[in-house]
Amino acid sequence: MLKAVILIGGPQKGTRFRPLSFEVPKPLFPVAGVPMLQHHIEACAKVPNMKEILLIGFYQPNEELTRFLFNAQQEFKISIRYLQEYAALGTGGGIYHFRDQIVSGSPEAFFVLNADVCSAFPLSEMLSFQKEHGEPNSFVILGTTANRKQSLNYGCIVENEETNEVKHYVEKPSTFVSDIINCGIYLFNPEIFQHIGTVFQKNQQDMLLYPYDGEEPTNGWHRAEAIRLEQDIFTALAGQGKLYVYKTLSFWSQIKSAGSAIYASRLYLNQYHTTHAERLASNKEGGPKISGNVYIHPTANIDPTAMLGPNVSIGTGVTIGAGVRVRESIILHGANLQDHCCVLNSIVGWDSTIGKWARVEGTPSDPNPNDPYAKIDSETLFRDGKLTPSITILGCNVTIPSEVIILNSIVLPHKDLNRSFKNQIIL
Repeated sequence: MLKAVILIGGPQKGTRFRPLSFEVPKPLFPVAGVPMLQHHIEACAKVPNMKEILLIGFYQPNEELTRFLFNAQQEFKISIRYLQEYAALGTGGGIYHFRDQIVSGSPEAFFVLNADVCSAFPLSEMLSFQKEHGEPNSFVILGTTANRKQSLNYGCIVENEETNEVKHYVEKPSTFVSDIINCGIYLFNPEIFQHIGTVFQKNQQDMLLYPYDGEEPTNGWHRAEAIRLEQDIFTALAGQGKLYVYKTLSFWSQIKSAGSAIYASRLYLNQYHTTHAERLASNKEGGPKISGNVYIHPTANIDPTAMLGPNVSIGTGVTIGAGVRVRESIILHGANLQDHCCVLNSIVGWDSTIGKWARVEGTPSDPNPNDPYAKIDSETLFRDGKLTPSITILGCNVTIPSEVIILNSIVLPHKDLNRSFKNQIIL
């Protein structure tokens, strides 16, 4: 019997994903036509003998999350539950806090997946790898190869090339350690809780010795239970014959910023050719011109003279007028793209309107296409006091009048503009 745990975080994180995360919890943001989390759940549900999927985070339960869980349970015929943390406990603290729920039913192993990654999720391959390498009670990290410069932004893994054992692990090192990076997807067995428990006990002792650290006095249990898998557990386990790395050649990316959501959408849309061909639009008589991979929700109303693609996702109830051009973009629920407007490298927010002949364009933040190991850079909003050129984001209920041009800008909700903007955050 197997289980899966998906770590969904909480509202105070994901600042690079704003303003999109103002309207919907980041894990429910649609990527390639379905909520980000659904890609994880689909992959877990396909693994034989998977009995339950647990979501752990500190979002307040709300109608949208509850509805998503209900629909996912109905579609995938598997138990899916949300376990709410009382505070941010870290990647290790969350699973340790709910360890009784995870080990209930005596699963032989369980997966842990970070919600903000995009992947082919080779979970069955990780299971086979675990049986072929190391001891039965070993743990497996999914790894991939990055270039030397970008590896510094991730957890770096030094392996024994013959056995794939992790000999050394460093989270975001200051100098080059290895080009094998941590993908945020793990295969554990219940023994992992003994190792997390050791860190928890040490934290408790430290709280007794150093009860005040200059901050507001807090509950010692809370601080002791805040544990990070990467720095606190993997670093200690490396070199002990317990931790192994399975390196994937399939696609993988983080989804930290809005620009990375468009890149992730491209990766998933391309994967649909083998996993969900029915989700990909095709050229049909009386329909819009489709170029490359495009997802169109059945409720969208699109003029046959529009041209969509490549890498376009059209959400529920979207209206697209005559002569509209959309490329490398995500168009969210209820948006209205009026005749002859152009949308490139952008995310158009819920119920927003783009007027006739308007142009909304951003700068793509894709990895270097000439480097097979390049990953997407999750840029900060500002660099040297200026807005970093990136994709254009229109928040909820934004109206772009006719013939206005918006370039590399972020427009927050409920704005009605009457002139052109470039490299601006419009509050």
